[in-house]
Amino acid sequence: RAYASVSSSAPINPNSLGPFQVFDRNAKRAQKDRAAAREGGSRSRTVDYVRDEIADRLVERFQDIKRKFNTVLDLGSGPGHFSKLLDPETAQKALLLDSSDKLLRRDPDSEFEVEVERIHADEEALLQTIPPNSQEAIVSCLSLHWVNDLPGVLVQIREALKPDGVFLGALFGGDTLFELRTSLQLAEVEREGGISPHVSPMTDSRDMSNLLGRAGFTLLTVDVDEIKVAYPSMWELMEDIQDMGESNAVVGRRQIIHRDTLAAASAIYKELHGNEDGTVPATFQVIYVIGWKPAPNQPKPLERGSAQTNLKDVL
Repeated sequence: RAYASVSSSAPINPNSLGPFQVFDRNAKRAQKDRAAAREGGSRSRTVDYVRDEIADRLVERFQDIKRKFNTVLDLGSGPGHFSKLLDPETAQKALLLDSSDKLLRRDPDSEFEVEVERIHADEEALLQTIPPNSQEAIVSCLSLHWVNDLPGVLVQIREALKPDGVFLGALFGGDTLFELRTSLQLAEVEREGGISPHVSPMTDSRDMSNLLGRAGFTLLTVDVDEIKVAYPSMWELMEDIQDMGESNAVVGRRQIIHRDTLAAASAIYKELHGNEDGTVPATFQVIYVIGWKPAPNQPKPLERGSAQTNLKDVL
């Protein structure tokens, strides 16, 4: 990640960072395009179950904000899993922005309850498309785990918000698909004498809290949840990952995994992690974040030492 090259306490300046290229963004866009086009989009819709569930949990957090928004920017929207759950009581219009044009336009406007505008653009270059101080709310549902410069993107999100604007995000955490990762690593060591990355590096909740603070957000909320999905075997899991457009996009990744290595990984997966009914679990760890752009009218914590009641009296 880009933030690995700077001090954790230093403020983020996206103009001075030279982020490591962890992910091949062109490959990721091509993966999403292929997934959206496969069988006219029906394969992609079949595997919406994870994104739909996470979007549903994220919109619950959004509805806790007692405010009606004129527009909501859905950053890295895909076909609009989150925006489909918006209602006219919450927002009048949703701006869908995604780097994959085919995925962005997969579903018709009739599936949305609010007005929809689609923007084909790169999430990593947000301010080239969205003017500063222009958005009341920005939401990102499962797209930030594919950006190379996460600190810089968070700064761009803050800059694009109006004062007292809110950012809500959901992204996969570091324990996502740990069963698949460990099984592939053990199989490669056994069959090939070494390992290579097959599951993308991801952040954790402590990183996100620090990064949001350094990016200039205030009134932070970070929480972690898990979704476990049972599959008949590792093969069905890998097929669904491909149809989701979530295949490996790490720079320098291996293009081919030997069949016998995959067979060994499938056996290890079932042996180490298998359920009693013969299925295998896959864990999706999700980090939910909320941050606000500072504004003079926001509530602020009292200065340290200004309390009037002794804590010993309370306890």
